[in-house]
Amino acid sequence: MDERYDVVVIGGGAAGLSGALTLARARRSVLVVDAGEPRNAPAGNVHNYLGREGTPPAELYEIGRGEVESYGGTIRTGRVVSVRREDDGFVLALDGGGEVRARRVLLAAGLTDDLPDVPGVAERWGSTVLHCPYCHGWEVRDRTVGIVSTGPLGAYAANLWRQWTDDVVLFVHTGAEPAGEDLEKLAARGVRIVRGEVAGLEGGADVRLADGELVTRDAVVVAPRFVANGELLADLGAVPVPMEMHGAVLGTYLPADPTGRTDVPGVWVAGNAGDLSAQVIVAAAQGLKAGAMINADLIEEDTARAVSGQRSVAA
Repeated sequence: MDERYDVVVIGGGAAGLSGALTLARARRSVLVVDAGEPRNAPAGNVHNYLGREGTPPAELYEIGRGEVESYGGTIRTGRVVSVRREDDGFVLALDGGGEVRARRVLLAAGLTDDLPDVPGVAERWGSTVLHCPYCHGWEVRDRTVGIVSTGPLGAYAANLWRQWTDDVVLFVHTGAEPAGEDLEKLAARGVRIVRGEVAGLEGGADVRLADGELVTRDAVVVAPRFVANGELLADLGAVPVPMEMHGAVLGTYLPADPTGRTDVPGVWVAGNAGDLSAQVIVAAAQGLKAGAMINADLIEEDTARAVSGQRSVAA
């Protein structure tokens, strides 16, 4: 296989498809390689996306793929297994055994949610086990919510989710014991604190403690470790770095400038791989911006080649 594209986009979620759409409309040849495993697949609907509020993720991506293809872009199901630099571009090896070439690369492969090791969490992830109140808070408003703490931000999470319901229980589990001002805030907001480790989840989202006590809940909140899917770029020198909040490491991300340009010439990033907190609409906006800047970068290269060719003819 010797396919050549202006840009290969790794990942077909909101960021990747938005970047590909921008590039295709700029009359660039673009290939999207998508494994078909979006991070938000367990979620029933996309929220806070103006004009698409409540759309199922699969439906949103199906629409996006159709839009990219309508402007001449190519979508391929599969995985990129390696990226190497060759001459002034890149060679990307695919899991089917072939290779494609690109002048530029847009990484939009998202992140992996590394869930806490609590029995029952993984099976309920995206349904009754949640992490983002702006994604799911409205759906559990006025319901019973439990925060299973595994780090120093349990009290912060409890106060945050208290905005949507007045029945919040903070399970200290293996997290930090609330003290001082945190304890005062929780008491003032009526957040109940349950100490002792969580043995697992039962039923919809009921919390079984190690001592046998069962605390019924409609939803449980956990804090995953967010791991950027950026290992493909390691050989090029783009290495994920830790993301911290209030002294806690939330996960890893690929650093980039505001346009998505990484430290590796010719490589951009958009979506959760570079921004752990980006919701779907933000990831789409980042893809658009990265696509536009990639096109601008290619224009500069095309123009430089044209000028060089013209000078050669004149000479």
